[in-house]
Amino acid sequence: MSSEHNLCMDEALLKEPANQLALKNKDGRCPSLLTVVGVVFLTFNSIMAVYRSNGDMGAISFVVFSYLDLVVLFYFLRQFERTPPESPRREHIKMVVWLLTTMLTAAFSYKVAEIMPLPVQVLVWAISSATVLGGFYAFFLYQEGTSKA
Repeated sequence: MSSEHNLCMDEALLKEPANQLALKNKDGRCPSLLTVVGVVFLTFNSIMAVYRSNGDMGAISFVVFSYLDLVVLFYFLRQFERTPPESPRREHIKMVVWLLTTMLTAAFSYKVAEIMPLPVQVLVWAISSATVLGGFYAFFLYQEGTSKA
């Protein structure tokens, strides 16, 4: 590199503000207002659910697990959106997203089935299994543009 090129780069770095907003995305945009409101709403509701649980460790564990699962899921969905389609990292992120959604589906199915009679429990688990298997098929087995018709 020439010294003239280095000088231009140094000048460009000096012109950038020193304290950039940490929430900015890679492309320089801040999260949308709707995203911020959604995360605040999720956090507030989770805190209120823990507060109202009256020390029930099962309920607290469910709320904390669901909250953390959703936050990590949102993070990996954003990473998936930002990763170039040809990147091998994209397949790994897809697997993580599927696992997180599977865990969330199983947790909610367990809580719903817990209070239902046996025939409805079977139905709840059948629907959640179909959802998980359908997600697996859509994410990993289905190839767009390979129809046999």
